[in-house]
Amino acid sequence: MDGDQPSARSLRGLDAINVLMADVRDGVGPYLAVFLKGGEHWDSGAIGIAMAASSVTAAAFQVPAGLLVDGTKAKRLLIAASGLMIGVGCLQIVLFPRFLAVIAAQAMLGAASAVIPPAIAAVSLGLVGRRLFDGRVSRNESFNHAGNLLAAVLAGALGTYLGYHWIFYLVCAFAVASAGIVTLIKPSEIDHERARGGEDPARCEPVPIRDLLRRRDLRIFLASVVLFHFGNAAMLPMAGQVLAQTHPGSDAAALSACIIAAQFVMVGVAWAVGQASAKGVGRKTIFLVAMAVLPVRGVLFTLTDSPYAVVGIQLLDGVAAGIFGVVSVLIASDLMRGTGRFNFAQGLMALSVGIGATLSNATAGYVVQWFGFTTGFLYLAVIAGCGLAFFALLMPETKEASAGPAAAEPALA
Repeated sequence: MDGDQPSARSLRGLDAINVLMADVRDGVGPYLAVFLKGGEHWDSGAIGIAMAASSVTAAAFQVPAGLLVDGTKAKRLLIAASGLMIGVGCLQIVLFPRFLAVIAAQAMLGAASAVIPPAIAAVSLGLVGRRLFDGRVSRNESFNHAGNLLAAVLAGALGTYLGYHWIFYLVCAFAVASAGIVTLIKPSEIDHERARGGEDPARCEPVPIRDLLRRRDLRIFLASVVLFHFGNAAMLPMAGQVLAQTHPGSDAAALSACIIAAQFVMVGVAWAVGQASAKGVGRKTIFLVAMAVLPVRGVLFTLTDSPYAVVGIQLLDGVAAGIFGVVSVLIASDLMRGTGRFNFAQGLMALSVGIGATLSNATAGYVVQWFGFTTGFLYLAVIAGCGLAFFALLMPETKEASAGPAAAEPALA
């Protein structure tokens, strides 16, 4: 099956989906904190709860979303419908910026966003096969970061010259466009058995979930993902609040500059990770670089509130996030080879991301409220350092597990 080549139309459609969904799948992200702080004058604790609401709901829906993607052939419809739900949620936030309405909309955004990453990864694997998957994931992430770059430029201009609410309308426009573009991908070219990580077409039943959950390497990887995002998720929203407090009026533009700078780096990093993987560099080595960057970034944020310095520090996020976006999917693919549970594992990974992001936003918001931004950034830096040590000491290399079909069965023992 890996020898079948998808059409150029389907591959172009996949490229376009990664560009458009870059702005849709995360909603308005850190711009929500700027909107609520600078435009609606919410306090940091309430903003932390609002940011966490999306993460909590996304966490609850991650595993069901993975199982849904594994079990359905309507993957294109899932991508389109989820994007449109996020667009509706963004409209609700900007039209009704009250606490309960924002929490409800954030919950809807979290539920919809749980479906998009595993669905795109499944379509990618189903189209190109395992042999070309490393390169495809790297390409997906490069286009994704290019889409984030485009969205950040537009959001910065709209937020500065027309108002914060136009950032939300931008997400809605991207959502509608993505629902149309997904039709470029030909459904007949998606191998759905291959898309869920199956290797043997004659083997219809995936490996039982309880057998997967007993695996030590999978549990260590998921715990590492929690710690990665616990130490990372709240940093940019906190930096946005610092800018909103110290440089009112220029905060949206400065936050967009942060995101633009990071996305420039992410595009190159995603490509470089694909090249490094093709040359035999291990997943663990690459992931350690991403984890080592986080504590450094947290400490640097405590030293300045200059918009220019904050933008410079945010380049480190480009390194960490660029690596994570590629390597995390590859590790999940390595661990799930031959099990038929690739998207379930992605659901577990995304659940771990949600748990980490929830802990990060919910706890850091109150640390900042009680002790200040400097303590908040140091708190996240310590968490990130613990994650680095945990991963370095306990996580095995997974790349060799993808060396051949026979590697899957010993890994499940």
